[in-house]
Amino acid sequence: MDDASSEAAFPASLPIPIDLFGSKKHKNLPRGELGFVDSAGNPVFRVVRRSRSSSLSSSPPPRHDTKSLLDAAGDPVFSVVRGRKGLWQIFKVDDGEEKELICNVQRTRKSLTRTELEVLVIGESCGSLGSSFTMRGFPFQKSCTIYQGDSIVAQTSLMYKLHQIYVKRGKFRLTIYPGSVDHAFIVTLVVIFLSSGM
Repeated sequence: MDDASSEAAFPASLPIPIDLFGSKKHKNLPRGELGFVDSAGNPVFRVVRRSRSSSLSSSPPPRHDTKSLLDAAGDPVFSVVRGRKGLWQIFKVDDGEEKELICNVQRTRKSLTRTELEVLVIGESCGSLGSSFTMRGFPFQKSCTIYQGDSIVAQTSLMYKLHQIYVKRGKFRLTIYPGSVDHAFIVTLVVIFLSSGM
């Protein structure tokens, strides 16, 4: 086999999935905050709970639960607002303020074995995200599959080890498959899905 044919069979620029690891027990993470690190243990995102009177709040209606997704530098990227009857909203944050409502997330099914959420993207600046997403799984087991149309864009799962009888639910893996979907947006959807089991 010559070099030309081996290069054709194994292209060097194959896109590969990216794994992030979610836990409330990462190093340098304040107690009770959910954080996401890469495979080298470097912080990528963290989730903080906000009070209703925070300066990020720009909408007057009452909010039951508000969280912010922060990047590695500690800057807010998205704000998640939980409303009534299984509705969540995601706002894009710029300069510390909610600038744009980019999508609504509605729980469409909740049972002992399955939870489903529909994501309707409505923000003008988020056309690259596509029109809608679906999330299906079981929040208690940190098991979630995120679909864009018929394509799987991300999945979460617990961290299993060989010969492990009891699987701890404190740490889980988020696998984001290659594509154009913003990783911060996917992490925000996972945060909503995990909150939907409460």
